[in-house]
Amino acid sequence: MPSLRTALLQSSGRPGAVAENLKVLDEAAARAAGAGARLLVAPELFLTGYAIGDAVPVLAEPADGPGAQAVAEIAVRHGLAVLYGYPERDGERIFNASQLIGADGVRLANYRKTHLFGCFEQEWFTPGEQTVVQADLDGIRIGLLICYDVEFPENVRAHALAGTDLLLVPTAQMHPFQFVAESVVPVRAFESQMYVAYVNRTGPEGEFEFVGLSCLAGPDGVVRTRAGRGEELVIGEVDPEFLAASRAANPYLADRRPGLYGSLA
Repeated sequence: MPSLRTALLQSSGRPGAVAENLKVLDEAAARAAGAGARLLVAPELFLTGYAIGDAVPVLAEPADGPGAQAVAEIAVRHGLAVLYGYPERDGERIFNASQLIGADGVRLANYRKTHLFGCFEQEWFTPGEQTVVQADLDGIRIGLLICYDVEFPENVRAHALAGTDLLLVPTAQMHPFQFVAESVVPVRAFESQMYVAYVNRTGPEGEFEFVGLSCLAGPDGVVRTRAGRGEELVIGEVDPEFLAASRAANPYLADRRPGLYGSLA
């Protein structure tokens, strides 16, 4: 099975300006496709911006809203799948969500962040209730989490047990928590034997300072590609043959003794 070339878009776009952010996404998709990527991953709440405060309910839209339709057009135009973050409206509730759209423009998966970080997110968003959301892309089982979710090892292990090969984590990782991008994410990839694409915003936005450092970490805990602190598009390979060999050599999942862990829940 061939590798899945994956592009990570590290950008904050223009907070509050959906049309401008779609333009940034379109340009990144063109560059990614030109480099042979089959998947482009954008950060948390990329469609609207993160620190937009009172604009959250104004810019929130359904999963099949105009933003999703525009992203589908980008995916089709450039012939690659796109994962992006956005505020999802469902009736009176708003979720911090991410959506994966295939190269044919069809939605493959939609995920709602289950662990909300800080007062800002808890004020505006409802937590999701489904831990494991997956889709298949080019023979790779894709799983979705968002930012703070990956800092809970239970979430990642649940994905491992469900067969996730590549975990996509759009994020808004801020100062002073850069150790998550530097250390926690590679460890998560190793301990649960999967690839993890952690894709961050960058620079100042409202009261936050996003640290960049987006990365694609492999199941051996080695980072395949890493962005710096600024706007950047980086590309890495998700190799299913290497993943299979790594899982055979590191039998964490087979050696688990879940009967001992009941008290953890």
